[in-house]
Amino acid sequence: MDLQSLSVVLRAALSPNPDERKAAEQSLNQFQYTPQHLVRLLQIIVDNNSDMAVRQVASIHFKNFIGKNWSPLEPDEPQKILPSDKDLVRPHILEFVAKVPPLLRVQLGECLKTIIHADYPEQWPHLLEWVKLNLQHDDSQVYSALFVLRILSRKYEFKSDEERVPVHHIVEETFPSLLNIFNKLVQIANPPLDVADFIKLICKIFWSSIYLEIPKQLFDPNVFNAWMVLFLNVLERPVPMEGQPADPELRKTWGWWKVKKWTVHILNRLFTRFGDLKLHNPENRAFAQMFQKTYAGKILECHLNLLGVIRVGGYLPDRVTNLILQYLSNSISKISMYNLLQPRLDVILFEIVFPLMCFNDNDQKLWDEDPHEYVRKGYDIIEDLYSPRTASMDFVTELVRKRGENLQKFIQFIVEIFKRYDEAPLEHKPYRQKDGALLAIGALCDKLQQTEPYKSELERMLVQHVFPEFSSPIGHLRAKSFKNIILNCIVCVRLHGLQDNMLTLISQTRTISVKHCRALSLGCEIQNFLFVLIQFLLCAPLLNLAKAYLNEIRPILPQLLDEFFKLMNEVENEDLVFTLETIVDKFGEEMAPYALGLCQNLASAFWRCMNTAEADDEADDSGALAAVGCLRAISTILESVSRLPHLFVQVEPTLLPIMRRMLTTDGQEVFEEVLEIVSYMTFFSPTISLDMWSLWPLMMEALKDWAIDFFPNILVPLDNYISRGTAHFLTCKEPDYQQSLWNMISSIMADKNMEDSDIEPAPKLIQVVFQNCKGQVDQWVELYLRITAERLRRSEKSYLKCLLIQVIADALYYNAALTLSILQKFGIATDIFGLWLQMLQQVKKSGVRANFRREHDKKVCCLGLTSLLALPVDQLSGDALERVFKATLDLLVAYKDQVAEAAKEEEAEDDDDMDGFQTDDDDDDGDESDKEMGLDAEDGDEADSIRLQKLAARAKSFRPNDEEDEDSDDDYSDDEELQSPLDEVDPFIFFVDSVKAMQASDPLRFQNLMQTLDFHYQAFANGIAQHADQRRLEIEKEKLEKATAAS
Repeated sequence: MDLQSLSVVLRAALSPNPDERKAAEQSLNQFQYTPQHLVRLLQIIVDNNSDMAVRQVASIHFKNFIGKNWSPLEPDEPQKILPSDKDLVRPHILEFVAKVPPLLRVQLGECLKTIIHADYPEQWPHLLEWVKLNLQHDDSQVYSALFVLRILSRKYEFKSDEERVPVHHIVEETFPSLLNIFNKLVQIANPPLDVADFIKLICKIFWSSIYLEIPKQLFDPNVFNAWMVLFLNVLERPVPMEGQPADPELRKTWGWWKVKKWTVHILNRLFTRFGDLKLHNPENRAFAQMFQKTYAGKILECHLNLLGVIRVGGYLPDRVTNLILQYLSNSISKISMYNLLQPRLDVILFEIVFPLMCFNDNDQKLWDEDPHEYVRKGYDIIEDLYSPRTASMDFVTELVRKRGENLQKFIQFIVEIFKRYDEAPLEHKPYRQKDGALLAIGALCDKLQQTEPYKSELERMLVQHVFPEFSSPIGHLRAKSFKNIILNCIVCVRLHGLQDNMLTLISQTRTISVKHCRALSLGCEIQNFLFVLIQFLLCAPLLNLAKAYLNEIRPILPQLLDEFFKLMNEVENEDLVFTLETIVDKFGEEMAPYALGLCQNLASAFWRCMNTAEADDEADDSGALAAVGCLRAISTILESVSRLPHLFVQVEPTLLPIMRRMLTTDGQEVFEEVLEIVSYMTFFSPTISLDMWSLWPLMMEALKDWAIDFFPNILVPLDNYISRGTAHFLTCKEPDYQQSLWNMISSIMADKNMEDSDIEPAPKLIQVVFQNCKGQVDQWVELYLRITAERLRRSEKSYLKCLLIQVIADALYYNAALTLSILQKFGIATDIFGLWLQMLQQVKKSGVRANFRREHDKKVCCLGLTSLLALPVDQLSGDALERVFKATLDLLVAYKDQVAEAAKEEEAEDDDDMDGFQTDDDDDDGDESDKEMGLDAEDGDEADSIRLQKLAARAKSFRPNDEEDEDSDDDYSDDEELQSPLDEVDPFIFFVDSVKAMQASDPLRFQNLMQTLDFHYQAFANGIAQHADQRRLEIEKEKLEKATAAS
């Protein structure tokens, strides 16, 4: 496609006509791999004569294509971009990155990041030389060099040890020029705003270069001092008043305030990581001593001067204030720094820090406009990272913890505020100061509970100063009083065991919340009440009160649920539903008597929320969130009563209308939640009713038309239909579910436009059919094998290849003779088994298996390969038998080791639950499994962090599997949580029984096979036989224990 045609297609991608847009996107996808396509896109991006909208579309397409295709994800994946195109793109993107508008520079910056991370230094060795050369030219070229150097330095920001070696070379080559540029910029009188952009980039480069380790060049006192002089200059210099935006949101992102923030950030990092004698390595102790002696005090002085602006009502961005207060908090524990703080401590504490803790104008604006958001921000961890209020609380906490002599005067200050508040008339009460005082008491609750006389006064303080604010006309004080209940009442329980007081608090809180909600129609009181209740429920186990506490709530549970439903009828609030989920989770099967009523009420609430959303397109999203919450709560209820299948029959009529309606296009916003309900209903019901089977066509229709992104979610109920309703699946002809499934799977797997990651559920469904319908779907084996082989031929992702090979393994287990004859008929048997055995042998850089890494994968392969052993010599030659036999032995040993490791980890986790920690001694017997197999292990465990890998695997289940790191040792997946008929098959026993059957039917063939095995494989075979005998005993014992328990 030439340049002009490409511009026309890009413009069409902006068309309001969906058909034109779709045609343009298809055209782009069709030509994206042709030579020079990337180069032409870049030409359009940098062409100032082209329409800006077209340039932007080109930049996005350019970025996405480079991000996806510049560097192959798999070692065996072919290159999709020609080397000649790469050689053209690299220099041209460097040339134009600073010349394009900022909107396009962002996209090119992402491209540069991808290219640098993939190519530097091996494929792009001259990049650093280009940066060094351009740092010495005019402004535009200097900016380009700084922009690129920032990306380059960030590549190594979190690298350590050997991976960090390139940083030293980068610093050595570029920092002298950077220092020179920085020095010139600082000396400019009345600098324009673009100077701030230059300084900000230099600060970011410096930050990335020193984040984990000080480069050796900066240990030179003269060099380091030159940098520090400039940073202190920037820190001390007032920010220009001219040009500052009036809008607060724009003001905090203004260039000069960004420079100030990055300067403070760097100085904080130097102080906390490299300037602390207690934290750093002995060899760098001299640097830490020099920093504390020469610079730490100067930085503190500058910080205090900046904070002084707040004292007189001036402006300082929240993030800068937060960072400065962090520096002050870290200074408290160091005697020399504390001595510098002490003369100004009262001013800092009472005129700067405490006012920052108080309710302010911004809080008032947010409270008036969105009280829910105000309360949410109070519990938002991310907000805490940047909040001056949180940093102020941390400063006070650190001050009274490390310098306890300050506690008394601070508490006296707070008591004075309480006193003034109580004595002032209603219209003159210092509401904002009371708010800050309540926050301060909450922040110090841990210290107060350990210190007399405050320890004995906590309960009286609650009664006198917190409870009255429940009925305050000032909403934010009501909110603060609720939060202080959590922080302080739990303390009271710890100190005095005041369970009765706590329960009284729940009652009072609920009554007052309901009163205010109904009188004032404020959802915030609900949110606070619910927060209190949730926290009590969650904290009870921590306080060793779980049983007693729940026993106290249990008698009022029906009334409590009634109150919830009354509130749900009046207010659409997702927090109500969340709290209901929490209660259900805590009481589990005890919710069974209320399950039907809960589901009916939640279903009614769901329909109300949906009707509200449909009636008013302009309404906010609280109703939609509540609707989603209703479905989540229903799922929680179904899970809690999962061991009571009769209840699913009762709730089905209530939930069926929701499922039927929301599995159509009407339910796109809640499709995932509805599919979860369908999954529960099809899995835990005693049988799958005909009404539930009526949902199958709806899911198939959705999958065909618009729901392909939900294919992994649809997989679960489809699995349930086939595995739990096998007879109906096989016998019903109207509709024909087998034909319906084939139509869907064949369409998806044959679609060349679908990515490998998008079709993963399809081969899994074929496996479900083969595993659950053994001997009953012979007519479908050839069709499924053909579509599997065709997709395997053009698959690129290793994970999909593994799944497709497992389809063949399941087909062999289903009927080895039939499957092998079909593969031979297709003329692909040799290729398939060659690829299979090759994939079994592939390892990653770390030495772990590259394929079939999960327990389930290995087991399926074992069963498939073992099934071949029963075939006669005319179907499986002696050479092929030897290769299959050895591969199966290797796989069984790996499977056994993995199962043993998982069991050991599970046992360690149980120990962790009881002891709170695990000693290193627990790993001493890690090689026992190899010794049992007849060999001594030469290597240690492949993975030291299995628990973390399990958690990571859960997260990975929500994204394509091929995004895993090259050296990932993840051997776990949610797939292993699914049930399958294979769960009842022990692969060791199956293997040994198959070998014995071969020995009985063809002794000579067996004898020849054994003679081909060397000592290594003979030891494996003996170990497998011993383990199979052990497994028989264990299985019989498990059966006996189950029978005894049942009786």
